[in-house]
Amino acid sequence: MTGVEAGTRGGGLVTFGEALGRLTSEHVGLLESGRPLTLSMGGAESNVAIGAARLGADVTWAGRLGADSVGDLIERRLRAEGVTTRLTRGAGFTGLMVCSRRTTGALRVDYHRAGSAASQLSPADVGDELVRGADILHVTGITPALGDSARDTTAWAVRTARDAGVTVSFDVNFRSKLWSAAEARPVLQDLLEHADILFAGPEEAALVLGVTPDPSRDDRGRLARLAAQAGPREVVIKDGSRGCLAVIDGHEYVRDAPTVTTLDPVGAGDAFVAGYLTERLRGVDPQGRLTTAIRAGAYAVTVPGDCEGLPFRHELDDLEATTDILR
Repeated sequence: MTGVEAGTRGGGLVTFGEALGRLTSEHVGLLESGRPLTLSMGGAESNVAIGAARLGADVTWAGRLGADSVGDLIERRLRAEGVTTRLTRGAGFTGLMVCSRRTTGALRVDYHRAGSAASQLSPADVGDELVRGADILHVTGITPALGDSARDTTAWAVRTARDAGVTVSFDVNFRSKLWSAAEARPVLQDLLEHADILFAGPEEAALVLGVTPDPSRDDRGRLARLAAQAGPREVVIKDGSRGCLAVIDGHEYVRDAPTVTTLDPVGAGDAFVAGYLTERLRGVDPQGRLTTAIRAGAYAVTVPGDCEGLPFRHELDDLEATTDILR
């Protein structure tokens, strides 16, 4: 696969997709018992955008938001985080996710997004010049699952980036609540074949590749090598508390995850991606990229919320500041 090396185009990281309002129950127990809810925001691509901006990257996020108060919150938050935005406001509503805990160990997430503004995403909302001017275009498997328009826009953006020599980053992010594995596989396989960088969990990689995981052994290396044969020069298998395994330009790298106290796992994978892509834009070597990615993901799970725990650069650079949670 070919791609312009980071830093030569001047457009930084460009991503687009769905941003949602996030309603979170403040206490453990049944949601219908009248527990207070807090309102914040979430969404895979917007999480990556905020995470990368906090680490010092030049980031642009494009998307559609409803002309509603949740859309207002998201727009203000993105801009306050230093993310350049390209927004379409008006048609449809801004989607919502509702997070609750029946017990301390089980997070339940319900989505209200069918027919949302994000599902109507079009190439005009993203812009040809934005895609062509990027150093890295980052997409996920969530956007094409939202509907035909969003699916076509994702395919258009990836092909436009490839034609312009822009590096394409793809995080599988399979969501079974949006579509079945059978529906998703051909779409995700096409994105895989056009990507320069792939992020996936072990089960996600197996789904896209159409293979059966081997539960009797650590299967990440086999999955990463198979994925690399499909096209991407950089394949990163994210594996939560087990760390990650990557095959980058034919070389294998393994990183263990630090021990942390997990308060909210949502957004950890996005923090990981933000850390990796930011370091790639800075010209950091693969080992350094993965180290930052692992540490960013660990930071994210220690704070409730999608993007609240995304670390700033000084928090990763200052070893004394990280000692308490990254041990």
